[in-house]
Amino acid sequence: MRGDCGMRGICPFQRMSGTDVPTEETRILVVDDEAAARNALVELLREEGFAVHSAADGFKALGQVDAWSPHLIITDVKMPGLDGLELMKKLRERGDIVGIVVMTAFGSVESAVEAMQQGADDYLTKPVHFPELLVVVRKVLEHQHLRQENSLLKSELSEAGGDGVQWIGTSKASRDLVALIRQVAHSDAPALVLGDHGTGKQLVARALHDWGARAEGPFVTVHCAGLDASVLEAEVFGHVAGALPGTTSARDGALARANGGTLLLNDVSRLPGGAQNRLLHFLQEGIFERLGGSETETSDVRIVAACDVDLQQVETFRDELYYRLNVVTLRVPSLRQRWEDLPALAMHFLQVQAKQRGKHIRGFSDRTLHVLQHFDWKDNVRQLEHCVERAVVLCNEREVQPRHLPREVLHHSPSDSGDAPRMPGSSMADIEKYAILSTLELVRGSTRKAAEILGISPRKIQYRLAEYREAGPSGVPAVKATK
Repeated sequence: MRGDCGMRGICPFQRMSGTDVPTEETRILVVDDEAAARNALVELLREEGFAVHSAADGFKALGQVDAWSPHLIITDVKMPGLDGLELMKKLRERGDIVGIVVMTAFGSVESAVEAMQQGADDYLTKPVHFPELLVVVRKVLEHQHLRQENSLLKSELSEAGGDGVQWIGTSKASRDLVALIRQVAHSDAPALVLGDHGTGKQLVARALHDWGARAEGPFVTVHCAGLDASVLEAEVFGHVAGALPGTTSARDGALARANGGTLLLNDVSRLPGGAQNRLLHFLQEGIFERLGGSETETSDVRIVAACDVDLQQVETFRDELYYRLNVVTLRVPSLRQRWEDLPALAMHFLQVQAKQRGKHIRGFSDRTLHVLQHFDWKDNVRQLEHCVERAVVLCNEREVQPRHLPREVLHHSPSDSGDAPRMPGSSMADIEKYAILSTLELVRGSTRKAAEILGISPRKIQYRLAEYREAGPSGVPAVKATK
């Protein structure tokens, strides 16, 4: 991989591997007043498969948000007119559900802290290393999916006359969890929410808030993973002027902002030692000091901590803090433990995604539902949601068919549940030919999209098409390949 280039911090990059491939439905808005840096970043993100628009300042960015509804905004902080912080402030005041990553000059910690306190999901210092940006983008988009899901569920239940967050599912595991949430929601005792990756821990934390006496108060979330120790302490407890390099004024932390409500510490196992000591002191005494300060402050807040590991097995996590947080424990079941809920969850995600895209999809075919019910969802509900989202993007029929599902889901499904041809005695070359041509037909000839679905390179598809043309007609669908 080549190093950082001189063009305002945007550098060449090496593509990331894995199955977490963005689609053209993932919309990113790049905001930067310098055209060269803006255009370079747009081009690099497009090469990664994102749909990308750009704006030269904050005012143009607001227009793009209204017209295009991006999932994520990557914005420079220092810009003429409406700068990045003011842009973010306006978006948060308007209630736009959009992820925000700010870029700030190297060493300008004050801007980064201020951005996080005002609602940024993450920040990067310039010069930006593009592989690092990709990691941040994927993390923020993941959090954004949860925010959108929570918002949609809350608005839907509100319209139906409900009382806040909705938990989808009627299995015994789901009923037991919901009953426990309702039982402890009105308590002020700290709560620990445990569960595997993707099970819905943040949804449970939100339900604890919305179903309790603090529902009218603020709900503030701090993601403990991926932040520098001093920045994280400042984010939770606030800081005085000069406590961090470059800071010239005092800032409130999450504890102060959550006064009268709930503070969720997500990935609490990643909390550094200094922050653990401060949090333990607050839980014991009810008081805290800002980073760099000596004056004590108070906050009427309920602490909810969430993580996907056993805190007792984390050597760097203090036992005293664990026992303080573990007053109320809620264990979120994995999808394997609430298997009966899968059809309802899948149908809910289908309805949400179809509505967003203006599609009229009635549901899943019997074979598709059979495939979904026999797949091992190791990443739980979040993986199911992403699977359904992809299927809705590809489906132009009344029902989702197995061929609309991701390749890894079909690959691990029972042999009688897919749409593959029944060709006893056929060669592997014949099966490969059917798969390539059928997939190309599905994606209207796009070799790039077909390659993503099949897990092979676009060049291999072009090579095989040349072979098929030389061989002449074969009775399989004829398609014209496009890039």
